[in-house]
Amino acid sequence: MRYLLTLLCLVSAMAHAEAVSSVPSTEWGLPQLMQSLAQVQRSQGKFVERKHLKVLDVALTSSGTLSFQAPGHLEKRTLMPREDSLVLDQGVLIIENKARNIKRTLVLQEYPVVWAFVESIRSTLAGDLPTLERFYKVELKGDASKWRMKLQPRDQRTHQMVSEIVFLGRANRVTSIEMREANGDHSTMTVTEEAP
Repeated sequence: MRYLLTLLCLVSAMAHAEAVSSVPSTEWGLPQLMQSLAQVQRSQGKFVERKHLKVLDVALTSSGTLSFQAPGHLEKRTLMPREDSLVLDQGVLIIENKARNIKRTLVLQEYPVVWAFVESIRSTLAGDLPTLERFYKVELKGDASKWRMKLQPRDQRTHQMVSEIVFLGRANRVTSIEMREANGDHSTMTVTEEAP
């Protein structure tokens, strides 16, 4: 489940437009941010993720590549410390680890809490603020040059898994994602976009 939530967060991490529209800071807010994130057609980059688990004294670090294509195809390829892949497409998640001979396919609509989470990410990418606010309490701070968006689940079942997700970014780019789980574990993912 942790892999799935991380993958879904990556969708938003990779969401950015190819050109930044010039909007005066006095007119910038959540609707404008959602619109700019929804403009992405394709992007790729690298990630470094640090997971802090209560049962461990040291954070687990992984790194690899990300690829996103609108409206919702995402590939996360972890290269270090071991290779594995997560591919999300049309509501189907494929998890593969060749070294362990593992391949699982999940139809997300069969998992209502996870499906709600995916829909919230889809809503962000589509610029669908009403749907996003249906699933999350959304709080945006800062301005277009440096912003912080916090999502807190409205549904109790989702809240039992994830207490909050914080996206940090500049203009129409997400630069990092912090996810806090209800059990106290948390992760931080830094995303670096690669030039086209």
